[in-house]
Amino acid sequence: MADLLHLMRPGTLHLPALPPLALYVHLPWCLRKCPYCDFNSHEAAGGLSADTSAAYLQALRLDLEAALPLIWGRPVVSVFIGGGTPSLFDPEAISQLISDIRARLPLEPGCEITLEANPGTFERERFAGFRAAGVTRLSVGVQSFDDAQLKALGRVHSAAQAREALAEAAQAFETFNIDLMYALPGQSLSHLEAEVDTALSFAPPHLSIYHLTIEPNTRFASSPPQGLPDADLASDMLDLLTERTGGAGLARYEVSAYARPGHRCQHNLNYWQFGDYLGIGAGAHSKLSFPHRVLRQVRWREPAAYMAQAGQGQAVSNEHEVARKELPFEFMLNALRLKEGVPLVSFAERTGLPLSALREGLTAARQRGLLEDDAARLQATPRGFDFLSELQQLFL
Repeated sequence: MADLLHLMRPGTLHLPALPPLALYVHLPWCLRKCPYCDFNSHEAAGGLSADTSAAYLQALRLDLEAALPLIWGRPVVSVFIGGGTPSLFDPEAISQLISDIRARLPLEPGCEITLEANPGTFERERFAGFRAAGVTRLSVGVQSFDDAQLKALGRVHSAAQAREALAEAAQAFETFNIDLMYALPGQSLSHLEAEVDTALSFAPPHLSIYHLTIEPNTRFASSPPQGLPDADLASDMLDLLTERTGGAGLARYEVSAYARPGHRCQHNLNYWQFGDYLGIGAGAHSKLSFPHRVLRQVRWREPAAYMAQAGQGQAVSNEHEVARKELPFEFMLNALRLKEGVPLVSFAERTGLPLSALREGLTAARQRGLLEDDAARLQATPRGFDFLSELQQLFL
């Protein structure tokens, strides 16, 4: 773990104030690893034992306590419990986790607490329990309402279970999210339209849309599915999604996120606005700012190793200060994902760098019509939003 006195020494960055701080908690187990998934998840086919759950919660407590000197006194604006499949932990365990967090960190009033959950037999009828435990926002990993597609994606739930889960979520939570994938094997525009209509029939306050991509070190990477839509069809699919969600009152506010007014994901907004976050749990990442530097950390990836190391106060496997030259790209990589962009002044506030560090990239982006010509705001043009990777790379 980084030494606080070392982190507080003078440096070349000058942050006028520390950004908002969020907490991410990683619960790494799932019933079955999906073939497209490159997250740090580990199969627990029979569910979690009480002993494993208790041991992991203890590791999280020790991890958090060891990290407190780095964030002492800073209020937490949001908590996100992700995975894996966090809903494999029973409501009593989630209640204990949230109590442990509240006992050690000052949560802001109305702090958003999100839990990821999947439809399926292990998670059914737990949602009301999660709400009672203190979760304020549920994110349900539906992915598809088509049984054939669910099978192709390696999901363990059925379309019927997805519908049942969303009915439960809508009853238990004022704010919930549906995760939906598109550009699936053999998927047509009419198939996707049916999927979106089904999702919208539950009147979700928030919808997250993900293009199926083949990531390295996944089962799909070694054995890709057949019949994936080409780039033109995938683009048409995204246009359809944006049109249908907009007609239902959900506005696109980020590349993959649509929300009704008042239901944007505050935790993800903090990421995209280059806020700080402490990540605890197996494989979790952190970004923490200090007056003259920005620190990144990674926890031990394997659950058993993580629990053992956390027990010795050594949950962090590696850490490094972000190099000054890397900060402009890291900032723009996040900020430009927001459809409305961010105020230009936030660059200096969040990186500690002068605005001149962006000058070359801004000039090139505006000349190519990828960035709005706005002296007060960093915002992609509609063309820049469509070609976001090209725009972001101008700041490398």
